[in-house]
Amino acid sequence: MEKLIAFEWGSVSITGNYRENNEDNCHIDSGARFFLVADGMGGQSAGEKASELAVELISEKLEQWIDFGGSGENDVVESIDKAVSHANMEIMALGELDPSYKNMGTTITFLISVGGQLYIGGVGDSRVYMLRDGKLEQLTEDHSLTQALLKAGTITPEEAATHRYKNVLYRYLGTKEGSSGTTPAKVQPQAGDRFMLCSDGVTDGVTNDEILDILSNEASSQAAAEKLVEAAQEGGSKDNITCVVVSVRSA
Repeated sequence: MEKLIAFEWGSVSITGNYRENNEDNCHIDSGARFFLVADGMGGQSAGEKASELAVELISEKLEQWIDFGGSGENDVVESIDKAVSHANMEIMALGELDPSYKNMGTTITFLISVGGQLYIGGVGDSRVYMLRDGKLEQLTEDHSLTQALLKAGTITPEEAATHRYKNVLYRYLGTKEGSSGTTPAKVQPQAGDRFMLCSDGVTDGVTNDEILDILSNEASSQAAAEKLVEAAQEGGSKDNITCVVVSVRSA
């Protein structure tokens, strides 16, 4: 029998110390069926526009295409990929039409709850982490050149931490590659699990040990999100900082 679970969540998104505007966007579905974080890029307000379009269009299509009560697994993954691909095409099209949005792009990361199962993935380098039984695990993979070099064994994890291509993405929304699937991880949620969705503004300023510590010790999701953003800012993050914390409770 399917265990009943409920979510409690909190979110914070700030411009940070080094940027003039906030190009990040996050969206929490009113029924807590899905959570999205997007980190835009491009000059002036272009990044802001790209991340805004991503969360808006993906939300709209997820609502249209997914039966949240219990779609089949294949249907869910296909619907997620279609929703992300749709947003990607729209972002590319606007970039072509309007010179002020030329070459704009955005990352997207998501946590989607369907029929008691979670689907977690994304495109770009915004991340989702899971804290379960005292262990922190990164559930998404960065689509950055540094991660590709690390996977190939060309550089070490220590070198990756400060690598010059750390923020250079080979896949994000706003490029052809943005439509090549999201390969979601499927997670059976348990009471006590805690998930963090974030833009790289968080991970640029805090270590995994600090994330583990804050997620383990803050009672509420909102307090955990606030503490993580504050720690990232104090830790020297040079970007916009967005964090969503989702806690799983027994219903």
